[in-house]
Amino acid sequence: MAAIAIMTSGGDCAGMNPAIKYFVEHVILHNLEPYLIYDGLKGLIDNNIKKVTLNDVQGIIHLGGTIIGSSRSKRFFEYKYREQAFNNLNELGIDKIIVLGGDGSFRAMNTFYKDFGVKFIGIPATIDNDIYGTEYCLGVDTALNIIRSAIDSIRDTASSFKRAFVIETMGRESGYLALISAITSGAEICVIPEMPYDLDFKEKQIKKDVANGKRYVLAVVAEGTNKTKEIYNFLRNEVGMDTRVTVLGHIQRGGNPTVFDRLMASNFIKHSIQRILEKDCKGEVVVYKNSAIEFITIDYITSHKYKISNALMGLYSIDYCGNKC
Repeated sequence: MAAIAIMTSGGDCAGMNPAIKYFVEHVILHNLEPYLIYDGLKGLIDNNIKKVTLNDVQGIIHLGGTIIGSSRSKRFFEYKYREQAFNNLNELGIDKIIVLGGDGSFRAMNTFYKDFGVKFIGIPATIDNDIYGTEYCLGVDTALNIIRSAIDSIRDTASSFKRAFVIETMGRESGYLALISAITSGAEICVIPEMPYDLDFKEKQIKKDVANGKRYVLAVVAEGTNKTKEIYNFLRNEVGMDTRVTVLGHIQRGGNPTVFDRLMASNFIKHSIQRILEKDCKGEVVVYKNSAIEFITIDYITSHKYKISNALMGLYSIDYCGNKC
């Protein structure tokens, strides 16, 4: 019987465990043998690969993170370790892999395919939502809901004490999480790498709002800007408000997967398994664009740089950032 494996690589995110569950179900439905690769590329090299049944994935759909672990392995850049990984798969009869991760993971598997012909489908899974060619990555919806909940709680205490809060979100060089969170929380300040901001304009606006009775200010700052301290100093010294900083950190990666992330996990898995079983499939990435599932090559992804759409940035109106938006 033919065998197919799944692994998670790079940063974890909510939605990975639902995807693992759906993977096992769909593989068995196609009369194939499902295998789990534990600890990502490290487990691929070290032969931490196990055949599983439906019983092994019961009760995981609501869990954040990934039950099979993840890693980043520098050893995989060396041919001898990739060959070792291939031999591990070959002994088990595995010639197809589903990979949950980001573009770094996909590039690694593309090299692996070119070396040994192991077909793969990459499923974009990162809270940064920064993979070119897809409008959505698994895990981002849960991360946004966690941020939303945190900001709502912060707003309560900010209002009680007439304070300003600077909330730093994750996202590496992408401001997606910060932008969407700022829009949906009504934050007065949004600082992301992709968009300019005007503190002179904001100072006048905020002082006017406070004079008219506003009790709090929220500023959402993307970690990739390295501007959290600057915005804190601005609010404290220029605006003159008692200011606090909250760095949300890794709570954004965990948590109970939302309905949408669970639904998309099933959608990605179903189409990925169907595609990887087709003869002309080599190494591709499944994406979600214009409300539809598509498949694109890793070369197409890596030849472009992800950018937040102008439509999304346009939702953060001129009232928030002066004439610079």
